[in-house]
Amino acid sequence: MKLTQEQSLELVRLCCVALEEKKAGNVRVIDVTGLSSITNYLVIATATSEPHVRALRVELEKALDSVKTHIVGVETASESGWAVMDAFDVMIHVFTPEARARYRLEHLWRDGDDIPVARILDPSYVAPKPIAKTAPAPKKAPAKKKPAAAKKSPPAKKPKVEKKPAGKKTAKKK
Repeated sequence: MKLTQEQSLELVRLCCVALEEKKAGNVRVIDVTGLSSITNYLVIATATSEPHVRALRVELEKALDSVKTHIVGVETASESGWAVMDAFDVMIHVFTPEARARYRLEHLWRDGDDIPVARILDPSYVAPKPIAKTAPAPKKAPAKKKPAAAKKSPPAKKPKVEKKPAGKKTAKKK
């Protein structure tokens, strides 16, 4: 179910609180509303170790379950250093420092709007309304110039084909 922008932001706030309570490091929120067709916000955090990645994932699951949010998917491979949770409008990535440096999601989504976590955690914060992107007006094609009187070249000559005289055909009698 697609959430309103305010509902999505509340979900982001809930995730940030859960991550902060479990001592996640370098939490970042990126608004990718106009850039992604699958989510509106990315929440990226760093865990200190593999067990910390698991603990943060479990805490996020509890937080999302507490508000009856449908978790579309959870992906985590043993010793990968990365866990991702898809809550449709919010995608949460938890990395070990090495995995975060390797995958560089912030760089991949650098065109998104970075929202400071302190602002997200402020209960009075309301996300700005997204600006509707309008298609640029079509460019007018430049006026075609009339070509100057071109020199006419003589018509191409057809190659001569030699014709053989037709021989007389005689009817065969049977």
